[in-house]
Formats: sequence, C-alpha cells, structure tokens
Amino acid sequence: MLILYNANIYAPGQPPASALAVDKGRFVAIGKDEELLNGFPNADRNIDMRGNTIWPGLIDAHVHLLKLAQSMDVINCETDSPGECLAQVQNASRGLPPGAWIRGHGWNQNRWTSGFGTAEQLDAVCARHPAYLTAKSLHAAWVNSAALAMAGIDNETPDPPKGSIQRDQHGKPTGILFEMDAMSMVESIIPQPTPSELAKQIEAVIPKLWELGVVGVHDFDSLDCWKVLQELHQRRKLKIRVRKNIPYNNLDVLLESGLRTDFGDDWLHLGSLKLFADGALGPRTAAMHQPYENSNERGLLLLKEADIVDIGQQAVSSGIALAVHAIGDRANHVVLNAFDRLRQFERTHGLLHLQHRIEHVQIIHQDDLPRFAQLDIIASVQPVHAPSDMYISDQQLGDRAKYAYTFRSLLANKAMLVFGSDAPVESVNPFLGIHAAVTRQRVDGTPGKNGWHADQRLSLSESVRGFSQMPALVAKRGSHLGRIIPGYKADFIILREDPFSIELNLLHTIKPLATFIEGECLYHSAEFSFD
Repeated sequence: MLILYNANIYAPGQPPASALAVDKGRFVAIGKDEELLNGFPNADRNIDMRGNTIWPGLIDAHVHLLKLAQSMDVINCETDSPGECLAQVQNASRGLPPGAWIRGHGWNQNRWTSGFGTAEQLDAVCARHPAYLTAKSLHAAWVNSAALAMAGIDNETPDPPKGSIQRDQHGKPTGILFEMDAMSMVESIIPQPTPSELAKQIEAVIPKLWELGVVGVHDFDSLDCWKVLQELHQRRKLKIRVRKNIPYNNLDVLLESGLRTDFGDDWLHLGSLKLFADGALGPRTAAMHQPYENSNERGLLLLKEADIVDIGQQAVSSGIALAVHAIGDRANHVVLNAFDRLRQFERTHGLLHLQHRIEHVQIIHQDDLPRFAQLDIIASVQPVHAPSDMYISDQQLGDRAKYAYTFRSLLANKAMLVFGSDAPVESVNPFLGIHAAVTRQRVDGTPGKNGWHADQRLSLSESVRGFSQMPALVAKRGSHLGRIIPGYKADFIILREDPFSIELNLLHTIKPLATFIEGECLYHSAEFSFD
C-alpha cells in the first residue's frame, strides 16, 4: 500500500482531503493525513507531498495516436512563411538516396501572405524526391511534381467524389490536394512502415504522453493502429488507456468480426465508427449554410443526411456507435438530422441506445444547440482550436465567428462535452487545452485580457472535468475511472502548482511532476522525490 499525505487533493464531490491511500491499483481511501496514516499503519510507503497538488489523470478524447507518433519523425512545416518550410524540406533532402520520400506536417496557408504553395516550389528544393506535406488541419496536402506523376495525377484526372485537386487557370494540378479522397491518391503509394516499426513508433510516443499528465486517449487513426495497439496490449506494453475508434472504410471488418462498441477492457476497447461529414475551416472545406466571407464557396458536404442514416443503420444494428466529424454549421445540422432518424430507428427496432458523437462541433447554428441534449449526442470538442483558429474564423466567417467554438453555449444547453486536442493538428499537451477553454487566449495573451468571445469561456473545474471525468464517462468507464474516489482505479498526476491558485494566463505553463496509472508511477521529473 502507498500513502501520499500533506497534499492538496482535487476530488470534486468528496470531502476535503490531504491524503490518499492506493492499494492493488485502486484508491482505497482519501481523507485527512492523520486518518490515513493512523488507519493504515502497515502501509509499504508513506510519501510526504509537501503541499503539492494531486489531480485525476487527464484523458484526451480526440487524438490521432499513430499520426502523432509519426509526426515526431517528419519535417515541422508549421512556419511563418513558405520559404522557411521549403528551406527545411531542402535541408531534409540532403543525404537522402534519390527517390526517397520526404514527409512533413503542419503548414497553414492562412499564416502565409502568399497563400498556398505550389508543386514547382517544392520541385526547386527536392526534385529528386517525391514530397508529401500535410496541412496543419490534416485536410489538405502539398505535393511536388514527382509525387503527382507517381500518383498519375495530371490535367485529365477527375476530382475524386469526396475531395478536390487544386488547379491553375489552365487546369494543371498545382500540387495542393483537398480532403482525404484526393490526398490518399498520393498517400496510398507512399511505402508504409512495417507493423513492428509502427509498434516502435507508438511505444516511443506513450512516455511523452505520461510526461504531460495524459493517462488515456480516444484515438481516431487507422485499422493498422488498432492492430498494433492489440499487439502491444498482448505484450503488456500498452501502458496508456485507449478507446479505439475505427474509420468507416473498415466497417466491413467490424461487421464480419462481430466487434461491438465498448468491447474490450480498461486498457484497450472499441469506440465508434468514424465518418467525415465535411472538411476543415482553414481550406474552406467545412460545409456552411452561408458562403464564406468574400466568396461564393460553402465548403464540401462529404456525406448527405441519407448517407449517414444508411451507414448508421448498418452500424447500430450490430451494436456500433457513430462518431461523425462535422465542423461547419451545415454539416452539424445534417449530422444532427441523421442522428434524429437513427434514434427513431434504434427505438423502432429495440436496439441499444448508443452514445453517438460529433467530433469538433466548431460552428453550430443556435437552433441546433439544444439538439445535443435532446438526442443525447456527445459534443467532442478541442478547446485549443479556439485561440489557434480565431483569426482564421474572423476572416472566413465575419460576424458568424461568434457561433464558433461555443463551449459555454453547448454546456448551457446541457450538452455532454468531452475535450481533446486533435493532435498532431494541435499540441497534445492538455494544459494548453485547459488554458484555451478558461481564457480563450493564445499563450502570448492575444487577443487581450478577456479573450476571444469571452462569453464562451469555461471555468477551470468545467475544463478539468472535460479532460478527466467526462471522457471516462462517455467511454462507459465512468464508474471506476476519471476521478479520485475510493474504489476507482488510481490514475492521477502530481502538480507543483495548484492550478486554482495561479493566474489563469499561466495555466499553459503547468508541467506534471509525476504521472501514475493504476498506482504505478510511470513518469516522474527529476524534482519529484519518492523519499
């Protein structure tokens, strides 16, 4: 048994406590120092926390785990100009054998005064190598001529059903591909890592999550990621809790295998079937009711209401919930309409009332806000997107930006909110997300003291709940994960600061001293002593 005492314990709903006891991976008691020290005199270890704060372990409810792992090994394209990005590409190409692929991630044309890059620009710095650079949003890719040629993309190539190829005035592809159907024309020909290489990549990223206080994730990557996670679990090397969502193109695999939502254990279990209803705000592919500012474009609706209903009926008939990506207000409206019909289908056929989700919910029409609670649909949002995208939102939406990232309005309408990062689109650091939810500011303090659309700010307790209790609850693990309560599994983090006692603009600076999962200390800083 382990007892931690002289601590500041954050356990909402429980009596004030300064000590906790952990045994066999669970919290067995919380209370005052003398109560626990006297009540468990034969504890193996008693550790003085010296006033440090103990929080529940944090859970990221939307992450791309494999892409995050792989992003550690690709060129960082999140630069202030295309020239800086191109210089990094050129530097990375040196020493590579001819024909070797160059991979990068993070560019954002909205930060570049010249806008999108071109294939010719990439050709000038890496002509001997095919190049594939994904946008920060993961909804566009920048490729060079070698990559276009290898994929067979030319003037005559039609746009795929759910994507588009950017072209110049003569119909020639520029090197920019929008949405996954177009992006996959190139991505599918890139040599893929072996399963053992994928396993090593995921193993390498897990300790980085512990260091940030993350004890669990809801993952939205490929079926290959699911296979690797199972292998790591079998080998008892999966030391982080994963709710694994599966892309729609693998629905047949789920149906044939008989796997159902929530099957698995606390380390690895099945989540939902992931669909895409639209694109992203940055490249103007999010589906909007009204055109973007100074444009006739309304984005790309990738699935119609009837499509979602047809897919959903197949899924729910086999006990599989849906998680639908929807960013624009039109996309969210269409998805909610589809979920309304799916709820009727579930009732009519005596099926399980599954916990369906909408991922992102970035722009929502006011009339649709109450429908999340009415239909019992989870709003899976990423607070860090709000300050990151505030200038893009103002530019693309004008006055409608007040309807973007409306976390307070969703809560006021009794929606179930879970928080994530969308890493590697944004940093996986949950304290950046907490800071964003509470302040609506970037870490440099912009756009000012009150933040961007201050009426949508959340309290710190609401934000912590969104990164701990709620992700556990919607994963059907809320009875024993996500909180510091006797009987719950001992997933917790130790912080030097009490986040409730520091200036709000410093929340993003918090770094855990230690992270425990089921009572095992999997990470501790040099400052944290077990003596």
